[in-house]
Amino acid sequence: MADLVLRAARVDDAGELVDIAVSDGLITALGPHLPDRGSTEIDCAARVVIPGLIESHLHLDKALLDADRPAHDAGLAGAIAVTAELKAGFTVAAIRERARRVLDLAIGNGTTVIRAHPDVDPIVGLRGVDALLELREEYRDRIDIQIVAFPQEGILQAPGTLDLLRTSLRRGAEVIGGCAYNERTVADCRRHVDLVFELAAEFGVPVDMHADFADDPADPRFAMADYIAETTARTGMGGRVTLGHMTSLAGRAPAARARTLALLAEAGVAVVPLPATDMHLGGRCDVGVVRRGIAPVRELWAAGITTAYSSNNIRNAFTPYGNADLLDIGLFLAQTCHLSGARDLTRVLAMATTEAATVIGIADRYGLRAGAVADLVVLSSHRVADALLDRPDRCYVIKAGRIVARTSRIRELLPIR
Repeated sequence: MADLVLRAARVDDAGELVDIAVSDGLITALGPHLPDRGSTEIDCAARVVIPGLIESHLHLDKALLDADRPAHDAGLAGAIAVTAELKAGFTVAAIRERARRVLDLAIGNGTTVIRAHPDVDPIVGLRGVDALLELREEYRDRIDIQIVAFPQEGILQAPGTLDLLRTSLRRGAEVIGGCAYNERTVADCRRHVDLVFELAAEFGVPVDMHADFADDPADPRFAMADYIAETTARTGMGGRVTLGHMTSLAGRAPAARARTLALLAEAGVAVVPLPATDMHLGGRCDVGVVRRGIAPVRELWAAGITTAYSSNNIRNAFTPYGNADLLDIGLFLAQTCHLSGARDLTRVLAMATTEAATVIGIADRYGLRAGAVADLVVLSSHRVADALLDRPDRCYVIKAGRIVARTSRIRELLPIR
């Protein structure tokens, strides 16, 4: 007998309904009218089932800071400055408390894996990493947390950061981050990239860098993508490097953009646009024609680049809104990137599921197939292509075969009497 069986699930708009059997945390069978019986059974009643959503780029340590100090009209530099002031007073306990609130939201909204980017620098030290190491253990049965050691303040211009990054990786961070544009010169930006890749080689971990986060590449510190692609190819790190934001791509001339996209694709570098933040911080100095400032998703797809999206920040100076709801962010991405129709919207959903799984390195154990970990979400939608448009309830959230959240709602249209 299976531990859990989902009946009559919609997993493909072109296919028939299927049952999904789960035992010992894994999907054991998927197909129409399975004979398996489950200790627990869920009648999906033709509702959509998707694999667990993946936040591939989230700053849990800096979440919900707007309650302490809202940053009105702060661009990128202002957001970094405001946050630097606030994080000087961070404690491990305070980070844990704010992060827990976001984790609970994320779980209820169907997220089963988060790649989190806590700051590591002389201002905050290792408090963010330490808090997330504790939360990773506390939440291990409800959500997986990957930890990225992230040098928000730069490496060269913040002496002591390099040693802190090494300590973070020794303590259990699984990914090395980067923020090259926060160095003073282009030469320092390149050295920052080199140091990140050297740490990746030293500890055998992937790279996930913030890169090219500007309206255009007029400041060459925000045009590092080509150099990062070349470094990825030279170091043999293809398939293990991710770049977040990449907004200045949208401001390049088409021919130059095409060359950069080709380099990224050939090197095997993934890109993660972060639309809520990118739209909020971008285009602030434009008059008349205001740029959207989001990496060109359709062109990333066409170039063959693995592309995900994520929430980035929740209610702070970088992004003063959000509920850790990836379907909400996906709909916003579609609206702002001229993506529409069943094919586009299904592809956007994949950016938060199967594409994101590739980005964070779990594709071999993820998805809707026998042998994959049973991270599943039952939506109230009845078509996969409508999963973003419907803003559906997450009727059941299942982590490794266990139900960890559920939502039920009654809505009635009452007759006029």
